[in-house]
Amino acid sequence: MTPLDVRLVAILDPERSGGHDLVALARRVAEGGATLAQLRDKRGETRAMVAAARAIKAALIPFNVPFVVNDRVDVALAAQADGVHLGPEDMAIEDARRLLGPRAVIGLSVKTAAAAATAPVDLMDYAGIGGIYATSSKEQKSAPIGTEGFAEIADVLRSRAPPLPLCGIAGIDIDNAGAVVAAGADGIAVISALSLASDPTAAARSLRAVVDAMLAKRGT
Repeated sequence: MTPLDVRLVAILDPERSGGHDLVALARRVAEGGATLAQLRDKRGETRAMVAAARAIKAALIPFNVPFVVNDRVDVALAAQADGVHLGPEDMAIEDARRLLGPRAVIGLSVKTAAAAATAPVDLMDYAGIGGIYATSSKEQKSAPIGTEGFAEIADVLRSRAPPLPLCGIAGIDIDNAGAVVAAGADGIAVISALSLASDPTAAARSLRAVVDAMLAKRGT
């Protein structure tokens, strides 16, 4: 099975959309080179979230960009999303995998080396490691781990599952994306650097260029 492409994960959040319609934003970042899209809605009502997820999924089909829903396995199921992204307080991956099936994309947020040592890597399609930098896009309960913290967690995961794709998350923008990839990331997960840009397509294209250049430099 080909590893999931996490070079540029576009996180779509209605509270951090920069005034963009989420469906249009999804389309624009896909045009710019996003390789995975995630709907993250912490406050929306379920029915509205399902409708939004269905519309985003439909918009991404022509670009062949997989689409996952943050936290909400029920919304992912109802909207026929490609999968979910889960945090440590969300449904257990074992339960999500049983509900969504073997072909679903399931990502997990990993915040510590201890969590990396026990994560069910055999059931995961990728890991999001962070938060790397300070961010205003979500409440951070612990201090940013920086690129050194990322590398430490990545080492633990790679010792257990070498092919598992790893992306960095939190506070990543055009200025620090290269450092995250240099630290061992296969890609980056981004909210504000895309949604708050005046031209999200151009912003996505620029971020992809930085990621691709650093991956090439690493020889991966």
